[in-house]
Amino acid sequence: MRPSVGSFSSSFTNVRSASSWFELYAAFSTFIMLLRSAINDLIPQQVRSFVHSKLKAFFSTRQKSNVVSLQVTELWDGHTNQLFQAVQEYLPARITHSYKSLKVGKISKHKNIVMAVDGNQDVVDVFEGIKLKWKLVEQNSQKESDNRDPLRPRKLPSFQRESFTLTFDEKHRDVVMNKYLEHVLNEYQEMQAKQRTIKIHSIGGGRCWQKSDLTHPASFQSLALDPEQKQGIIDDLDRFLRRKELYKKVGKPWKRGYLLYGPPGTGKSSLIAAMADHLKFDVYDLELTSVFSNSDLMRTLKETANRSIIVIEDIDCNREVHVRSTPKAFSDSDSDDDHKHVNIKTSRFTLSGLLNYMDGLWSSGGEERILIFTTNHRERIDPALLRPGRMDMHIHLSFLRSKAFRILASNYLGVEGDHPLFEQIDDLLEKIDVTPAVVAEQLMRHEDPDVCLEALVQFLKQKAKET
Repeated sequence: MRPSVGSFSSSFTNVRSASSWFELYAAFSTFIMLLRSAINDLIPQQVRSFVHSKLKAFFSTRQKSNVVSLQVTELWDGHTNQLFQAVQEYLPARITHSYKSLKVGKISKHKNIVMAVDGNQDVVDVFEGIKLKWKLVEQNSQKESDNRDPLRPRKLPSFQRESFTLTFDEKHRDVVMNKYLEHVLNEYQEMQAKQRTIKIHSIGGGRCWQKSDLTHPASFQSLALDPEQKQGIIDDLDRFLRRKELYKKVGKPWKRGYLLYGPPGTGKSSLIAAMADHLKFDVYDLELTSVFSNSDLMRTLKETANRSIIVIEDIDCNREVHVRSTPKAFSDSDSDDDHKHVNIKTSRFTLSGLLNYMDGLWSSGGEERILIFTTNHRERIDPALLRPGRMDMHIHLSFLRSKAFRILASNYLGVEGDHPLFEQIDDLLEKIDVTPAVVAEQLMRHEDPDVCLEALVQFLKQKAKET
């Protein structure tokens, strides 16, 4: 049976159509090869790589729309962001040997080389199986227009650390916000407690806190204090630290107040340094003479950090905290050296403002804080300041007695146990009032322990005659 004319025409058309497509494909392939060759010849490799990277970044960004980005800025509402500080210290501990870019340096009082991340490479952390990426973002603090203006002198660009960026998959948002960030803060606090140098903060220019290293060497081990009294203070501090949940349960701010009182030279400053060493808390030394009003007091105390000791020394030197029934701050016969150079001023700062911070509504501004007040004259302080809840523990630092003297003899002379002259020294110390500072000065006058103790006996006998 012969094929029809129609079927033959259809077959011919199909063959011709396939041939046309093949010719079109061949022409297009040739064109692409020529175009590629022309691009390689005319466009430099650097330009091609740049365009390729930009396209890749654009499409990868479009594909990763489920990535969440958190910014941890250095400042928050004009104050130091504690989370930024935590991340800054936490991330170097997550740097592995494969990390390619970091900062290194040597800081005084640090035995080892310290490391810090820079903005050139992400730091990867893993928490509960979640991969998290941190990146340090730095910003040029000098405007670019300053260097572009030919009439302005050219300056070297200065960079300042601005923020950290944390990126992660959106499905892990709850874990990151509720657990991971808290984990970073807790790790930071543990690192600070083990490694950090304790700082002391004082009011500087512009009435802002300025910090430096607290180099006072005092510790509870070296403190010349009655052993039972010393152990009572340590136990009270430790009990305070572990009672966070109890303070929350009973509705009290997590603070504790101490009053250190006694004659000058009995070791009030040394005890504060020993408490800071034991707790690993920073110290804020607040001079009430630098406070001009209640609002100024609140602003200053608001800028103190958690886990800190706020010290107000010589609280009796301020008129506002004196017994309200006393007609004037000091008697005419008052000529103590500790008041001789005090400039007492009249201001809008009031006792009620201080009390409001200690246990009023403002007392909730911060937690895990120790408030320490010192005075040489407890009887001059208004009873409103002295009650429990404000000054919870009153610590009397008195004149030197036998038990505390044993610690001084060990610290200064290396005399452990007993000594033939100790009994005679103990009898003299019971008869006269002499401060640890005075005896410590006597113990530094001779290197030989026997000679030094004999000289101390003569000194104490002379003091007994004078009294």
